[in-house]
Amino acid sequence: MSFIQYRRDKHLQSTAAPSLLAMGMAMAFMPAAFAAEDTVIVEGATTADAVNREEQDYSVKTTAAGTKMPMTQRDIPQSVSIVSQQRMEDQQLQTLGEVMTNTLGISGSQADSDRISYYSRGFEIDNYMVDGIPTYFESRWNLGDALTDTALYERVEVVRGANGLMTGTGNPSASINMIRKHATSREFKGNVSTEYGRWNKQRYVMDLQSPLTADGNVRGRIVAGYQNNDSWLDRYNSEKAFFSGIVDADLGATTSLSAGYEYQKIDVNSPTWGGLPRWNTDGSKNSYDRARSTAPDWAYNNKEINKFFVTLKQRFAESWQATLNATHTEVKFDSKMMYIDALVDKETGTLVSPYGASYPVVGGTGWNSGKRKVDAIDLFADGAYELFGRQHNMMFGGSYSKQNNRYFSAWANVFPDDIGNFSAFNGNFPQTHWAPQNLAQDDTTHMKSLYAATRISLADPLHLILGARYTNWRVDTLTYSMEKNHTTPYAGLIYDINDNWSAYASYTSIFQPQNKRDKAGQYLAPITGNNYEAGLKSDWMNSRLTTTLSVFRIEQDNVAQATTIPIPGSNGEFAWKSTDGTVSKGVEFEVNGAITDNWQMTFGATRYVAEDNEGNAVNPNLPRTSVKLFTRYRLPAIPELTVGGGVNWQNRVYKDTTTPYGTFRAEPGQLCAGRSVYPLSGDEKFLRTGKHQQPVR
Repeated sequence: MSFIQYRRDKHLQSTAAPSLLAMGMAMAFMPAAFAAEDTVIVEGATTADAVNREEQDYSVKTTAAGTKMPMTQRDIPQSVSIVSQQRMEDQQLQTLGEVMTNTLGISGSQADSDRISYYSRGFEIDNYMVDGIPTYFESRWNLGDALTDTALYERVEVVRGANGLMTGTGNPSASINMIRKHATSREFKGNVSTEYGRWNKQRYVMDLQSPLTADGNVRGRIVAGYQNNDSWLDRYNSEKAFFSGIVDADLGATTSLSAGYEYQKIDVNSPTWGGLPRWNTDGSKNSYDRARSTAPDWAYNNKEINKFFVTLKQRFAESWQATLNATHTEVKFDSKMMYIDALVDKETGTLVSPYGASYPVVGGTGWNSGKRKVDAIDLFADGAYELFGRQHNMMFGGSYSKQNNRYFSAWANVFPDDIGNFSAFNGNFPQTHWAPQNLAQDDTTHMKSLYAATRISLADPLHLILGARYTNWRVDTLTYSMEKNHTTPYAGLIYDINDNWSAYASYTSIFQPQNKRDKAGQYLAPITGNNYEAGLKSDWMNSRLTTTLSVFRIEQDNVAQATTIPIPGSNGEFAWKSTDGTVSKGVEFEVNGAITDNWQMTFGATRYVAEDNEGNAVNPNLPRTSVKLFTRYRLPAIPELTVGGGVNWQNRVYKDTTTPYGTFRAEPGQLCAGRSVYPLSGDEKFLRTGKHQQPVR
C-alpha cells in the first residue's frame, strides 16, 4: 500500500504508507513523514488504481470554491470544507440539512420538524448555490429546502465567512454550493441501492450512466430515487421522490455542452409548526415524551422542485476556458398546519395565552402556498497569463438573475377551549374552515453583476489574489421599490512555507440591502459584512489529505437601529439609523481526507464568540464550541467490509423567553451522534445509527 504525491512544483513524489500505529505517529510529524524530495517508482501502482482511490476520498484535488479559479484548497485564502460523494454515502448524509449539520462550523436552529435555519460564525446562511448560481432564501419563507436529496449531487462545497465575490448579497456567514453529478463515463456503469431502517424507512436509489454514441462523445446519466419513512414523532410521515437526467456532449476538441432536468417532490404528513409549550404558568418546565407532537391529523407540507439547466464550455488560447451557465428553477409549496404558542396550566392542562388576558389566543392554523422562481445566467472565463516573466491566473465574468417570490396565506386563531386539556391532545383536531387565501408577498429581485479576480505570482512561494464584484440590485415589492449599487472587494495572500504547508491572510466582504429609512426618508445604506481571516493550511499525498487552522474576525456594519424620530410625510413611520452591528471572532481547525488508502477521516473543531455593539451575545441558542468527527476504515483482509463511526459535540446553549408571567431560559443539552456503516456488497448496506441526548451539568 502506497501513496503518490505531487509537490508544489508538480514533480512526482512517493511515500510509503505505514501501518495504523505508524500512521498515528506520522500524523504528529507530518513534515518529516512526507519530506522526501526524490522521484520514486512505486511498483504495482497504476493510474487506474490512483483514480479509484481518489474517488473514495473525502477530499478533492481541486475546487473553484471562493474565486471560480480551479485551485487546491491550500491555495484558497478562505476556510473551505468539501463534503464528497463518498463521505455522504459513508455517513448516510442523504439531505442537504444532514450535510450541513455535520460540517465544521455550521449549526442549525430548528423551528419545527421540517424547517431548520443554518448558521455559521454567528450569522444565518442565506445563500445556497447549485453549480455556482446562487439563490437567496428568506428565513420567514423557509420552504424546508434542507430536505433536498444529496443523491443528485457529486459533492457539497462550503466557504465560511463573507463570500460576496461569488454571491453578491447575503450575510457574512457561509455560502453552500452543490455540485451536480455529470455523465463522465464512456462505458456503461451504475448502481442500484436499497435501504431499510427504523421508523419504517425504505429508500431506493438508482444511478446509471452510459455513452449514447459509439465514440462516447455523447453521454447520459440518470439518477432516480424514492424514500418513505415515519418518524419518532407521532403521526409524522415523509414521502420523497427525486430524479435527475443529464446529457453531456463533446461537440468538438474544445467545446462541450451539458443539459439536464432535475425534479424533487417531498410530501410530509402531520409536520409540526413550531415546538411544544415549554413553560408552565408557574415558571416550571414541561417535559414530554419525545414522540409528542402538536400536529393535527390533517396537517401537511408539500413541496415540488423543477430545475432546467444548461452549461456550455469553450476552451481557447491553450489555457483559457469560457463557461456559460443558465438555469430555470421553480419551487412550489402548499401547506396546512397548526402551531401552539402558549403556557400550560399544569393543574388542568389548559393552555394560557402568554400575551395576557386581553389577547387569549394560544395558537393558530395556517394555509400557506406559493412559488419561488429563479432565472439566472452566468458567463465567465478563466485561464493563465504571463506578466514580468511569471505565470498568473485570472477569471472575469458577468451574471444576471431574476428571482420572484409569490406567496399566499390564510389564517385562523386557536383558543384554549378549542384544545381543551393539552396533555390529552392526540392530533384529533377539526380542520379549519379556510377563508380564501390572501396575497402575502409578491416581490421580484433583479441582480446584475460584473466580477473579476486574479491570482498573481509575486515569487515562487508567494501569491496574491485580488478581486471585486460590482452588483446592481433592485427589488420591487407590493409596498416599495428599491435599487442599490455596491462594489465588493476581495484580497488574499498565500505564502508557501514548504511543499506541504502554507500560511494565508485574507479580507473578504459582502453586503445586504435593507428596507429601513432614515429621518430624511432615504433607505439606509446596505448592511456590510467584513471578514478578516488568517491561518495555516497543508495538504498531503497530492491533496488527498488536507488540514486547515484559521482565526477570523467578522464585523457587520450599517445595521438598522430604531429611533423615535418620525419620518416627515410618512403616515407615522419612525426613522431608523445606521449603527455598528455584530462582531464575531473565533478559531477553526479541520482535518479531512485519506490517512491511508483504507482509512478516511474528517475532524473539525470551532470556537467563536459573537456580540452586538452593546456586548450582548448574538444568537445564544447557537453553540459557541463544537466538535465533529467521522471516520471510516476498510479492512484490508476483507475489502468488502467497511467500519465507520462518528460523534458530534457542542457546548451548552440557551434562549430567553419573556412573557407577562416572567422571563424563562431554556438550556438544551449536548448532542452526541454516531454511525457505523458496513457495506456487505456493492448494493446492500447494514447501517447502525445511534443518538444520545445528555444534559450538561
